[in-house]
Amino acid sequence: PRSLKLSDYGIKDGDTLIFKDLGPQIGYATVFFWEYFGPMVIFPLMYLCREVVYGVAFQPQPIQTYATIFWFAHYAKRILETWFVHNFSHGTMPIANLFRNCGYYWTFAAWCGYFVCHPKYTAVGQTQQYVGLALGVAMELSNLYCHLILANLRKPGVTGYQIPRGFLFDFPGITCANYFAEIMAWFGFNIATQSVAGYTFMVCGGGQMVEWAIAKHKRLRRQFDGKEGREKYPRRWIIMPPFL
Repeated sequence: PRSLKLSDYGIKDGDTLIFKDLGPQIGYATVFFWEYFGPMVIFPLMYLCREVVYGVAFQPQPIQTYATIFWFAHYAKRILETWFVHNFSHGTMPIANLFRNCGYYWTFAAWCGYFVCHPKYTAVGQTQQYVGLALGVAMELSNLYCHLILANLRKPGVTGYQIPRGFLFDFPGITCANYFAEIMAWFGFNIATQSVAGYTFMVCGGGQMVEWAIAKHKRLRRQFDGKEGREKYPRRWIIMPPFL
């Protein structure tokens, strides 16, 4: 934390410090903005510029319109959360992450948008569309609420890890409830749209979130081990009840 001094780490006069060159760095918020701005624009462009993209004029189906709105709203939400909700534990990351992350998100946005907005796209039944979209919207709102809980974990002057409480963190009891809601939101989107590209995107993103969730769960259990007066971490699912 920036508030700590070298002496807080037990460093005294005469000690030797070794610094590591981390290379060119870029702010977390800047990386997140660009990796989210791309897909927020690319998918809707497939829909709005369909005559140019596909070389034919056609009237989009309602689900293609709903999918475009959902996709745009998801990434607009992410950008707003980056600016107004998230607290970053690190100020910067390697600049190479900007290109890697943008490549991942922008490529999937183009792939998903191209096939979901295609003139030969075959829609599922209306009931399935509405069930999927309802689940997706509910989970997007749940994800936002989880992020607000996490953002307010530390009171002013409090440092270190805290145990998230409330909502999905307590019932059904999930360590990374925000990741659970994110995966389920995309599951709802895919129920409604049914594309190979969409499911691939969900699996790739979900796999990364599972890796992060396992690491966070182990860290919290190690930190809150119930010993020497420390709080005992509650029994919880890691990310995806009833499987993990």
